[in-house]
Amino acid sequence: MSENVLIIGAGQAGAQTAIFLRQNQFAGPITMIGDEAYVPYERPPLSKGFLAGEVELERMAMRPAAFYADKNIDLRLKTTVSHIDRVQKTVGLSTGEVLRYGKLVLATGGRVRRMICPGADLPGVHYLRNAEDVLGFRNRLTPGVKLVIVGGGYIGLEVAAVAVKRGCKVTILEMMPLVLNRVVAPEMSRFYTDVHRAEGVDIRTSETVTGFEGAGTLARVRCGDGSAIDADLAVIGIGIVPNVELAVEAGLPVDNGIVVDECARTIDPDIFAAGDCTNHPSRVVGERLRLESVPNALGQGKAAALAITGAPAAYDEVPWFWSDQYDLKLQMAGLSKPGDQVVIRGSREGRKFSACYLRDGVFVACHAVNMAKDFLQSKKLISHRIRPDPSLLADPATPLQAFIPPAG
Repeated sequence: MSENVLIIGAGQAGAQTAIFLRQNQFAGPITMIGDEAYVPYERPPLSKGFLAGEVELERMAMRPAAFYADKNIDLRLKTTVSHIDRVQKTVGLSTGEVLRYGKLVLATGGRVRRMICPGADLPGVHYLRNAEDVLGFRNRLTPGVKLVIVGGGYIGLEVAAVAVKRGCKVTILEMMPLVLNRVVAPEMSRFYTDVHRAEGVDIRTSETVTGFEGAGTLARVRCGDGSAIDADLAVIGIGIVPNVELAVEAGLPVDNGIVVDECARTIDPDIFAAGDCTNHPSRVVGERLRLESVPNALGQGKAAALAITGAPAAYDEVPWFWSDQYDLKLQMAGLSKPGDQVVIRGSREGRKFSACYLRDGVFVACHAVNMAKDFLQSKKLISHRIRPDPSLLADPATPLQAFIPPAG
């Protein structure tokens, strides 16, 4: 097959698609369009090691720059796409060029959800989505700096963990009653709240932000109750918006993400999509999903590459995620929902435990803190829809794999 492939997006999904195409002996031309100035890099360190200054960008690269030249992948950086013409099978670039494609992959990712309130554009107010975002404030995380983080999700908590270790005075403002409110059990939320407070982080829940104030630069954050918090720096982490505008303008179905099938195919046989921007079916979960995760981006990138090369294979992995904060590694498999039965295994006091989630008796998710075996074994329970005995499940001495019936 010599038909050319054009990939819009040079994040992990786009890069994985290109890499896997070459690994599967696709010999045709590949062009990848990316709006950043850097070769595709791994994103998780942005709010962890890269923010802390322990890992530099070169070490985060998915492949060195020479790889793309060696593999005949035309990597166009600092470039955006203005439109897609599905009839002519062309895309327009910000450079004024028009490129033809045989197959097109939309790996457009997502962008930060921005706050719309007075002072939101003041110098000192930052977001965290890419390397430039981090470089914009990383060096300001110095002892005594007053940092306010808006949003108590994973990004906010990871930034707090780095900043407080660097001597900053950190306040987290979360509008929900609990941090990580939408994604973990209350027991897990309270555990992480206690951990951060013990490290010196001021966590304020059920707190809204109405504006940012300062004469030329940020000086304080105004809250919904009328109070104000002094701030030298603010980082906003209130979610991601999928980049679907190109797909919408091209007439592709979009519903909280670009609608694809299990093989990353859109309704157009020549257009595929992968990563944070997509909405895909999940047999394991039993519904369509839009996942913001590295494993999903890599898995869908591979699925797109396989479909392009004529060997489609369904992407149907158990969703999984992770978060590093202090000495805690939180590993999550499956997707929990409010109302799930929660079974705790291990010791929260010993900082080594798991929260297992049952829905109508079926094991649907596991959130493991420093419990790697539980995390790994839980994937099988989720995919096999196991119904464990809750009393046995609560005993950490009983390995999760013991609940899986012998094959045959």
